[in-house]
Order: sequence, then C-alpha cells, then structure tokens
Amino acid sequence: MTQTTLNAGDHERIATAIRAAEAETSGEIYCVVAHRSDGYFFTAAFAVTLGILLVSLAAAFALEYWWVAVRLPHFVIVQLLALAAACALLWWMPGLRIWLVPRNLLYRAAHDNALRQFYARNVHLTTERTGVLIFVSLAERYAEVVADAGIDAKVPQDKWDGIVAGLIRHAGENRLADGFVAAISTVGGLLSAHFPVSEHDANELDDHLVEI
Repeated sequence: MTQTTLNAGDHERIATAIRAAEAETSGEIYCVVAHRSDGYFFTAAFAVTLGILLVSLAAAFALEYWWVAVRLPHFVIVQLLALAAACALLWWMPGLRIWLVPRNLLYRAAHDNALRQFYARNVHLTTERTGVLIFVSLAERYAEVVADAGIDAKVPQDKWDGIVAGLIRHAGENRLADGFVAAISTVGGLLSAHFPVSEHDANELDDHLVEI
C-alpha cells in the first residue's frame, strides 16, 4: 500500500458510498483506516539488540583470530554505545522500526487493532448483529473485513477474502478511496441480499470513514 493520506473529497465519497449501500439494507457498514497499528519500538529495539550481540560475537572471534587484544570493559562500552545510538535512532525515526519487525507480528498487531476498532466503535451492537467493519492499516499493508455474527453466518469466507484482496489491490495502486468505495458496494450487496432494508430501519452507526 502506498497511499497514506485521504483528502476531504475522498472522505465525502466514502461517506456517500456508505449511505447508498445502507439505503438497501438494515445492516451497518463502518470504515476505519489506521496509519499504523502499533509503535513497534520495543520489538524493533529487541531486533537491534540481537543484531548488535551477533555482530559483537563475530567481532570477538575475529579479534581473537588476529590476536588483537581488547580489554573487556572497552568492548562492553562499545556495545552499549552502539545499542544506545541504535535505540536513539529508532526513537527519533519511527519509520525505521517497521522494517525490523517480522511480517507475522505486523499482521498480528493490525488484526488486533481491527478487533479493537470493531468493539470500540460499537459495530458489534447492531440490533440484528449485522455490523461490518472495513479496516485498513497502512504501515502494515494490511486490510481486513470484520463481520458480526448475524451476517458472517450467512456469507462464506471466500467472499470476505475477495473484498480484502480488492481493497489491498486498490491501495497498492494508490487508489485507497476507490478501494473503500468498491468494498463498501460489495459489502452492501451482501448485506442487502440477507438483510434487506425494513420499513422501520434506523441508522445505528455513523456513515463516515474514521482515520486514526
């Protein structure tokens, strides 16, 4: 994913798409885009510490091989200075951290954030359990659709996976807003097929994209 910002026009397009989709269903659609799902400082610092220890070990063997004597206190001081400099760099340049975190940990953090947003935004509290969260975390290049029990029981997993794949493809083409609009349209179609709009339908969630 390369697009990291959405302008006011993008927000309005997405809100309009949500309202249009919900006009055909009693279900609810909520959209969240996170710039990142974790700070990753400690994970990155652990990776740096491990790297410095491995380099130090290799350096110790090399010095021994070449018969170069280095006093242990000096060797330890150099290690500590290297670690302090690396941690300071990670602190002042947060963008570097994500490159030191394994992909499975990035995806786990983004997934956990999607679930937090699902509950924090009350998507799980709709009357018929028909809330659907469309979630993207940009730094982790991650997207997910979290569907509540009412609609999830009626839709096979491959349908949700297809929506996610389309959203990721659009984001990778720098068309994140288009991806959200397409995802909203598809989710709206699934909801309307199983939960068509009723005469006394009430709008239970806000119809806009939240950026965090």
